[in-house]
Amino acid sequence: MIELGVNIDHVATIRQARQTYEPDPVWAAAEAHLGGADGITVHLREDRRHIQDSDVEKLRALTQIKLNLEMAATGEMIEIACRLKPEMAMLVPEGRNEITTEGGLDILSQEARLKKTVERLSDAGIISSVFIDADPEQIDAAARIGARVCEIHTGPYAHAFHTRGRDAESPAVAAEIEKIRQAGEAVLARGMRFNAGHALTYFNVQPIARLRGLRELHIGHAIVSRAIFTGMREAVREMKRLIREARALP
Repeated sequence: MIELGVNIDHVATIRQARQTYEPDPVWAAAEAHLGGADGITVHLREDRRHIQDSDVEKLRALTQIKLNLEMAATGEMIEIACRLKPEMAMLVPEGRNEITTEGGLDILSQEARLKKTVERLSDAGIISSVFIDADPEQIDAAARIGARVCEIHTGPYAHAFHTRGRDAESPAVAAEIEKIRQAGEAVLARGMRFNAGHALTYFNVQPIARLRGLRELHIGHAIVSRAIFTGMREAVREMKRLIREARALP
C-alpha cells in the first residue's frame, strides 16, 4: 500500500504571519494522523521562515507516526537531525529567495560532501532520502552516495498538468508522467526506495499514485489549503481516498 506523508510547513506559515502561538503544527500533525497520514514532513529551513526548532523537537517527542525532516546538508542541520533522530532525513536544495523548493538537489556537483552527510545520518540510525529531478545521472549519483530513498520531484509534471490541459492523456502531461515512471524504475533497480512529491494536488495526484513501485507520496500545500475549509482530518482522509482509488485501478 502506498503511504502518504503530510507536510505541515504551511500551518507554521500561518502562525508566523502573526508571530503568535497558533495554529500549532503539532496539533496539525495529530489531526493528520487521525485522518490517515502515515507520516509527517517538516522542512526546517536555515531562515526559519515557518517551522521552528521547537516545533521539530515537539514533533519528535509527540508524533506517533514517522517523522521526515527536510533539510539542507549544512553542518547545523546535520547536528539537529543526529540529535533528534527523525525516521527519515530528506536532503533538499535551499535558496533564501525561493518561495518554496524550486528544483531537485544537484548531487553530482557535491557528491563527496553529500556522501559524508549520508554516512553521518546513517551512523545515527536515520534513513537518508534525496529530493531529485527525474534525471538518470542524479539517480546514479544518489546510489553512489548511499541514499536509501529517492524522492522524485513532481513539480514539472504538476506545472504541465495545470497549464497543458489538466488531463493525464495530454501529450505534455503524459511525457512528464513517463519521465517519473522511468525515474522510479531506475531508483528501484538500484535498490533504493521510490518516493515522489511536490505540487501534487487533489486533481493531479492520481496519475502519479498509479505508478508501479511508488512507496510514498509527500503532499503539503494542497492538504493545508483544503484543511482551511474542511479541517485537517477530513483533508487528509480525502487525499488518502484518492490515492487508494488510483492504486485500485488496473
